[in-house]
Amino acid sequence: MDKKLIFVYNANSGVWNSVLDSAHKILKPNSYSCNLCAITHGVIGEKSVWKKYRKSSNFKMEFYHKDGFLKAFASKYLLKFDFPVVLFAENGELELLISKEELEGISSVEKLIKILQKRA
Repeated sequence: MDKKLIFVYNANSGVWNSVLDSAHKILKPNSYSCNLCAITHGVIGEKSVWKKYRKSSNFKMEFYHKDGFLKAFASKYLLKFDFPVVLFAENGELELLISKEELEGISSVEKLIKILQKRA
């Protein structure tokens, strides 16, 4: 059985996009479109609590920007999910674990970790 968590950020890949996202977090945090990124990353990188959890978790995890996810999974899942999203993957099937709407209500990395521990 191949089980893993898939995290999809509502941001595109690339250095320039990262710079723009960081600036957006600083200048207009209330209008930033990826709460998953805001929860797990600060302005200059991954939050230490999240990094520690990610490295110590028993789950295999994959992380995608939305453009990379759509490229990798386009044929089967193109229009199924709104981003950001956390998915549970098992035997080639993806199941919604945390929706965009639920992510918008999560205010800290600790709350995200509790939800993951409870559901995964």
